[in-house]
Amino acid sequence: MPNIKSAKKRVKIIKAKTLKNKIFKSQLCTAIKKFYATLASGDKTAAEIAYKEATKKVDQAVSRGILHKNNAARKKSSFTTKLNSLNS
Repeated sequence: MPNIKSAKKRVKIIKAKTLKNKIFKSQLCTAIKKFYATLASGDKTAAEIAYKEATKKVDQAVSRGILHKNNAARKKSSFTTKLNSLNS
């Protein structure tokens, strides 16, 4: 347990940031799961909407520092190929 006032404040700030990151990670995973679920259903228009939402969340995760940019690029590429395979 910290004794210094500034260290105590940092502990509070870190807890708040950790909570925000967990919430955002949960939203990211939910968007990805929804995209895969719509792919499985075979509905093209719903899959395109879910694709846009999932790629948006992945880009936001990169800007927040939650995902690495190469990881995000790999995920988005995977989403795109799966969406295109649904169309054909």
